[in-house]
Amino acid sequence: MIPSCTLPIKAIPNAPRSAVVGWLGDALKIKIHAPALEGRANDELCEFLADTLALPYRAVTVLQGEKSRQKVLHIAGLTLAEVKARLTV
Repeated sequence: MIPSCTLPIKAIPNAPRSAVVGWLGDALKIKIHAPALEGRANDELCEFLADTLALPYRAVTVLQGEKSRQKVLHIAGLTLAEVKARLTV
């Protein structure tokens, strides 16, 4: 069985560059360079997080909050403990 998890995200679009800021309780705060127009920030968020976690792009998808800064992402291929270990800030 392939491990997977859900990860709450606080996304900040229109940042000067994409970067992981840190943890806000259970949620991970991430600045995204792309604007929040036509799903571009969501696409870049998934691509950036997949890159950061060394996963294929399709492994990270938005489950909830497509038009909100508060999102829930589904990450295939890693458990939540593995994600937190790879994202130590």
